[in-house]
Amino acid sequence: MPAMSVSAPLPNITLSPIGVIESDFPDKFGVPRQPGLAPSARATLRLLPPYDDPLAVRGLEAFSHLWLTFLFHQSPERWTPLVRPPRLGGNRKVGVFASRSTHRPNRLGLSLVELLAVDLGDGVRLTLAGADLVSGTPVLDIKPYLPWAEAHPEARGGFAPEAPPRLAVRFEAPAEAALAVREDAASLRALIIEVLAQDPRPAYRRGGEARTYGVRLRDVDVRFRVLTDEAGSPRLEVVEIAAS
Repeated sequence: MPAMSVSAPLPNITLSPIGVIESDFPDKFGVPRQPGLAPSARATLRLLPPYDDPLAVRGLEAFSHLWLTFLFHQSPERWTPLVRPPRLGGNRKVGVFASRSTHRPNRLGLSLVELLAVDLGDGVRLTLAGADLVSGTPVLDIKPYLPWAEAHPEARGGFAPEAPPRLAVRFEAPAEAALAVREDAASLRALIIEVLAQDPRPAYRRGGEARTYGVRLRDVDVRFRVLTDEAGSPRLEVVEIAAS
């Protein structure tokens, strides 16, 4: 087949957000690195005018999952041809198009989320589960997920063929006490375990001396550290949960 040539310069493309995310993740540190890894995470997608017309979401409730195209708005407006994926320890480089790095052309992201509810009471709001999106994320498009067309269990996963290993998570007494007085104790506990079990520390920090880290979830600061037991297996301890 002969090569095709572009006879005219391509136009600049301007994209307008159709909505904005409000989620359990105030900051990008601690956000799961893939959708669905923290199913207890809740988010709301609020559609913006003129896209908040109820007609635009007619029939959407018939689908269980959605694709969201969004902007990595907290990433710098630059890209690099080589990146260091956390799954490779942050030491090996691969091409940006062979990764899901945020440092990519146009800063576009794609996330598969579960749709829990469509609320038309005050504009249009979609309640989502398993989202890996920080609060304030601009969403550019929504498309329903079709399992018969888009699920391929036999597909190759490259350098990430399976879900990452999970750490055991233990709550120290002060953290347990802070949870006990909250109305959302059960859901917050589940969220903390799902997020921290993935070890949100930077890849280059793993394996070093124990230090305390903090991650913001909902309205709290969660302080944690990773220790190694006698068998050499890492475990994560939640040291403190305090109002942020």
